Amino acid sequence: MLMLLLGADEAGKGPVIGSMFVAGLVIEEEKLFDLAGFGVKDSKQLAPAKREVLARKIREIADDIFILEVKPQMIDELRVVMTMNEIMVRSFAEVVRRLHADRAVLDAADVDASRFRERVKSESKTAMDLIAEHKADERHLVVSAASILAKVRRDASMRELEAQLECKIGSGYPHDQDTIAFLSNWAAEKKELPACARHSWATAQRIKASFI
Repeated sequence: MLMLLLGADEAGKGPVIGSMFVAGLVIEEEKLFDLAGFGVKDSKQLAPAKREVLARKIREIADDIFILEVKPQMIDELRVVMTMNEIMVRSFAEVVRRLHADRAVLDAADVDASRFRERVKSESKTAMDLIAEHKADERHLVVSAASILAKVRRDASMRELEAQLECKIGSGYPHDQDTIAFLSNWAAEKKELPACARHSWATAQRIKASFI
């Protein structure tokens, strides 16, 4: 009997602009050889064009895929009543709930991987064998594949935002000068932060205090 594996990882936990995506995919265990043959690895170790090629190949062999989008407004609203760690637990739990496999491997989104595992298992009410590890996207091919799907979707969403707003936004991360310039110019001109920003982020609050 074939074992089904579920891998899950996120992209966009830290940016001040844009959504966070948590991707999960299910594949048969023997298809790990296909992932290895494709050259699948942690998305951070791959160029954007390579990630897009791999995402298409991963989709072709996956038994099931679910990608959860958590929009900036939702993150801001949830942060009023819970920590970012709790938001991560709920997000991963939702992905685990939507997919079915014999074993799930998660990239731990908490300094305590065991605590993250227990919280996701409790929140999702899953009967699956569940593993959570730091750097799982480097150690487990199924999680590497999930990291690629999440990153490709996140990057596409940023390009969509730039097209919609007709301006350069950059990566959306606080260290990106294009991102900070976009936020500063927007706040200076419109006297408010854009809807695509995470208003609860310290970076956004600082820019708001400077220009609004």
